[in-house]
Order: sequence, then structure tokens, then C-alpha cells
Amino acid sequence: MFTKILIANRGEIACRVAATARRMGIKTVAVYSEADANAKHVAVCDEAVLIGPAAAKESYLRADKIIEVALATGAQAIHPGYGFLSENSEFAEACAKNGIAFIGPPASAIEAMGSKSAAKSLMEKANVPLVPGYHGDNQDADFLHGEADRIGYPVLLKASAGGGGKGMRVIEKSADFKDALASCKREAINSFGDDKVLAEKYLQRPRHIEIQVFADTQGNCVYLFERDCSVQRRHQKVLEEAPAPGMTTERRAAMGEAAVAAAKAVGYVGAGTVEFIANQDGSFYFMEMNTRLQVEHPVTEMITGTDLVEWQLRVAAGEKLPLQQSELRIHGHAIEARVYAENPEKGFLPSIGTLRHARTPAAVNFELGGNGDPAAFRIDSGVREGDTISPFYDPMIAKMIVWGKDRQEALARMAQALSQYQIVGLNSNIAFLSRLIKSTAFSTADLDTGLIERNQDELFPVVKPASMHRMALAVAALLTSEKTGGSDPWQSSHGWRMNSHMQRGLQFIEETTTHDVTVTYLADGWKISSVDVVAQVKLVSTSGHDFVLAIDDQTVTGTVVRDGEHFHVFNQDVHTDLHYLDALAHAGESEAEGGRLTAPMPGKIVAVLVNKSQEVKKGDALLIMEAMKMEHTISAPHDGVIDEVLYAVGDQVTEGAQLLAFAQ
Repeated sequence: MFTKILIANRGEIACRVAATARRMGIKTVAVYSEADANAKHVAVCDEAVLIGPAAAKESYLRADKIIEVALATGAQAIHPGYGFLSENSEFAEACAKNGIAFIGPPASAIEAMGSKSAAKSLMEKANVPLVPGYHGDNQDADFLHGEADRIGYPVLLKASAGGGGKGMRVIEKSADFKDALASCKREAINSFGDDKVLAEKYLQRPRHIEIQVFADTQGNCVYLFERDCSVQRRHQKVLEEAPAPGMTTERRAAMGEAAVAAAKAVGYVGAGTVEFIANQDGSFYFMEMNTRLQVEHPVTEMITGTDLVEWQLRVAAGEKLPLQQSELRIHGHAIEARVYAENPEKGFLPSIGTLRHARTPAAVNFELGGNGDPAAFRIDSGVREGDTISPFYDPMIAKMIVWGKDRQEALARMAQALSQYQIVGLNSNIAFLSRLIKSTAFSTADLDTGLIERNQDELFPVVKPASMHRMALAVAALLTSEKTGGSDPWQSSHGWRMNSHMQRGLQFIEETTTHDVTVTYLADGWKISSVDVVAQVKLVSTSGHDFVLAIDDQTVTGTVVRDGEHFHVFNQDVHTDLHYLDALAHAGESEAEGGRLTAPMPGKIVAVLVNKSQEVKKGDALLIMEAMKMEHTISAPHDGVIDEVLYAVGDQVTEGAQLLAFAQ
């Protein structure tokens, strides 16, 4: 077994690999970019070496630099994690040439299966059913357009070397093809260094089911059952579960055996995932093979009682698989939720910022490879409170994984875990995930890759104004945080006044709603009035951010985190952001956007589609920004004439920066 390995990755997967290595007594070397100097993965490894600037192509994609560090530190093997160089056959080959074990498949297998086009050709020869499409080498735009017309719309364009939803576009009609192809190729070259694409028929209401396979160097290959990864946004997974609901024993065996056959056909070694797209009638088609560990591997670990990273290390060291097919069993049900820094209400735009407050559910240590029932809850994360989510990498904050004896128990545990997760400092998808878990479609396993789009009304309900309970929690946090002014009774936080009760007007803004609150100071609390609601409030206790209030005849608990003038209230599974408007501090301030159009997030301008004096209609595409490896189109909010374009292709912009101006 290895005594030292280098982890050529960052974030939660680097931390995940380091945890297993530590348990096995293996030393770890981290590599990091300038943006990640204080990152969690740097702290949890035994050694850490700077490899370049923030941009991935200058750091985490520098294969030569990473191998140089491995040799210098005496690392005997490199674990690539997922993303970055994990499916780069040249990197695997370079490791072998330098006498370093690559903890993954041989370069030949990566080359055969890492390209979606090559993999589909291989599967076609093996008589594995394929979705109708074009998977060849001809990348001429007119030729691809003709192939798309032949296949019939809707058509799905996919980066051949891609993954994680990057470089994918669904095209509804022929007229949209050329623009979508250009965008797809830009995103593919930026994310993978390869702009080759394939085109295939976009199936209606399909499920995304993948099979975990594992092979050793001694000819053994097994499948560790399936995962359902149907719930996606922007073709990127949001929820994953194992086993797949409704899977029959016969279908599981057929898909598992097909996946093993695919792996054996290319002399596969290590962990891999064969992905299928399945119709509601049970028929399935090969999509691609990911020649690496998957983001969602924990759900497989939970239902099989295995540590797949340990398996990777043992196989890479030449050992045989720890278990054979006949020894593998499914035990219970597991669900994984990906917690992202993003704003679901604004098209899942990525968010950056500092995790000023991050309270996670109380995770129970999950003994990977242990006996008996696994822990009910596990969290894998690459960030801590105080860390910053930057614009340079994927916006994932954490993965939450729960286990239950059956799917219903797992659903209940996930709902509970999400209700306890609190984040302040940036936008997150936690509230959205809570609604998704409880939604009718997901809870009843009515699954397909369009589930989110099909259930917009339930998943994005009209936001109700803050309740009196949440307003009272914010008011209590504000009043208890104010200084008493020493011995001066007029400045007392109790609001003492001679022969009367002090009254005070407060104003909070919630999204576009303004809450006017009148507070009357009483001897043992406050009377709070807002619109037609009046409540007697007493502070029972407070500890840090946690409050217990007596509101009329009810006891109300909640957490209030103040971030500047924003009071973040967590109560009854609801997170409310109340902006305290200090009338004195903000006197005279106003904002009128007028003819301005501002950036909804930080990023880089990759295309400017309009010119000065050009007339545009509402909804017309004006610019394209790239943030966190994804492209985002900025559209005209109304009809008008462009007065000035303030940025050019290649420029970096900050959130809120004015991008262009309309003529008044």
C-alpha cells in the first residue's frame, strides 16, 4: 500500500479523499491555487504546495506542475478526484511515465470512454442501445446543423469531453441551432480544453440512471448497483438517490451486466460510472461512461457499506477487489442533496461571498466499510464558516447525505437535516432543496430530468411576507444588541420614560415589501404592532444567535444572525432576510436604475451581441457572461435603444456593475 499520495484537486472531494487516506495511515499532499491558500483541503492534508494563480488552467489543470510536485514530495500516487484532470488520458500517461501510480483507470480506458463520441461508437459495436444522434468527428457547423435537422427537434448538444452539465444545450427549433452551437463550443473549450460536440435526440420525460462499476488489475469487475440522478437543473444533478425507485431485479441485473461488459471491453481498472437514460416504460439507452469517481458516490457507499475511495487506493496498489458480485447487497435507501451557492429564484445564478454564518446539522460519523446500519446523516464539504466562495470554481458548498431503512425514512431525515442548515453571507439553494424534497413529484418518485421545470408552481411559490413571529425575532435581536448607554436612563435598552411608555418606529425591507413596526417598551418586554397585528413579546432567553421569546401565549424559538443591516431570521424551517432601514443613516439616499443594466453576478464577458445606437426588444440577448464555468445570457429588460456598451469581450465585471446604458 502507498505511504504518501498527492490529491490533484480541491474542495470537498480533496477533503473526502484525505479523510480515507488518514484512516488508512497514508500521508497526503495537497495542491492549491492562490485563491485557495486558506482552503479547507489545504488544512486537512499533511503537506500543501502552491501550484499557480486562481484560474484553473494556470493551476489545477497544470499536469506538468502537479507531477513535478508529486516527485518533489515523494508521493507514490496521484488521486485526481473528479473534474479537472480526472479524465485526462495524457495526464494518466504522464503519471505512468514518471513512475507515479494514477488512482484511476489506464490511459487507454480513459481515451476510449472519456470521449462521449468514442464511447458511443464502442457501445454501438457491442450492441448496447443508443439514443439516435450523431457522434462523429465532423465538427463543421453546417454539417452539424444538418444532422440536427435529420435527428429531429428537440436536439441535445453535448461537449464530447464534458461533464457536470457544462457545454450542454437543448435546442427546440432549427433557427436556434447556430447560436446554441457557438455557445456550447465556447463553454466546452473553457471547461475542458476541447470544443468537440455531439448531437442526439432529446428524449421527453427520461430518467437518468447510472451504474457504479469497479474493476481490479486481476480481471475482476463488479457493479455496485444503481443511482437515480434524474433531478437536475441546467443538466447538472441536484438530488441523487440509491437504489433507483421502481427498479426491478431483472432490470437492475440487465443494466449492471451491460455496465460491466462495457468496462471489460476497454480493460477498465478502478471506479467508473456507466450512465444510462431510461424511458418511463423501462427501456434504456447508453449515454456515456465517466472514468472516475462520481460526485454522488456517497449514496452508493451508504447502501453497500463500502468506502469507494479505499477501494480505489487498494486497486491502484495492485490489490484485488475487496468484494465479489455475490457478496454485494443493497441495504436501505440513501439520498444526497447538493448545497450550492446560487439563487434558485433568479434562474439558479451562482452566488459568491463569504460564509459569515454556517450552521450545519449535527452529523453522525459515518463509518465507511463498517458493519450494521450506517449513520443517519453525513456531510461532505470543502468549506468552513469564514471561507469564501469565489467565482473561479464550482459553487458547491456541501453535499448532504442521509440514510434510512427505506425511502420514506430517508426523505424524512433529509427534510429534517435541511431544516437545520443555516447559511448567511451568500445565496444558497437550501430552501429550494427543502421544497424539492417535500414536493409531490419527488416524494412519490414521479421522476424525470424535467421534474423541476414541470413543477415550477410548487417549487417556486409566491413568497409570503414575514410572519409576526419572525418580525418579533428580528426586533428582539436588534433591541438586545443596542448599547444601554451606561447609567443614562434615557438611553436604556428598556426604553424607560417618566410617566409614559417609550414608543419607537422601525422599518424593515423584505425583498420588495416594506414592514413598518411600532415598538412600545414595557417593563418586562415590548408590545409590537405591524399593520393589524399586535403582540406582547418577552425575551425568555438568548444564547449567541439563538432566541427564545414568549409571544402572547406562545413560546417561539429561532436563530437571528445580523450581517450589517440585514437580520437573517431562521424559524420554522424558513429563512427570512430582513433589511433594517435606519432612517437616520439612510436619509437622502435613493437609487433609480433608469437606463442602467447591471451584472447579476461577478464574471467575465464572453460575447457582446449589440452595438451603440442599436434598437432592441424586450428579451433580446445583449451580452453573455461566464461565471463558475457556466454561461449566462443577459437579456433586455424592455424595448429601447442602446446608448453605451461599457465592457468588451474578456473583461471581468463585479456583481452590480453597470454593463450598458439605454438611451433615455
